[in-house]
Amino acid sequence: MKYENLKILDELREKGSITEEEFQREKAKILSEDNNSYSDFTKKPLFGLSEKTYLLLMHLSQLLIWVIPVIGVIVPILMWTTNKDKNTAVDIHGKNILNFSISYAIYAVALTIIIVGIPLLVVLFGVYAVAIIIAAIKASNGEYWKYPLSIKFIK
Repeated sequence: MKYENLKILDELREKGSITEEEFQREKAKILSEDNNSYSDFTKKPLFGLSEKTYLLLMHLSQLLIWVIPVIGVIVPILMWTTNKDKNTAVDIHGKNILNFSISYAIYAVALTIIIVGIPLLVVLFGVYAVAIIIAAIKASNGEYWKYPLSIKFIK
């Protein structure tokens, strides 16, 4: 299991999802002999949910923005902040979600200001929804997927 966890960490580092410092810190935790509190960081339950289910819900919660706009932003942020220190994957996915939300909000404002951009705004909303669904499916399969056109505000 240690080698599997190291492989996942290395892939995240290569994709730029985690910094070298984060990689080294988590690698040390995995390799340490006294690893009882960190026995399986990829499967650690969160609020009684498996990591994959929690990440799936964290990504899908963004779709609430179309029901109650503020909730679609607040829920994923709350899910991230409450568990980012307990689970590395939650931290990585949460940063990805936050960067995605900020980026697409900027794009939406810019396209709204440009009158010609209204048809593009419709396309942007479509890409937004599809990207969330793809990320949620990937997360439920234990994979990390960087959202397209996402600017890295939070590293």
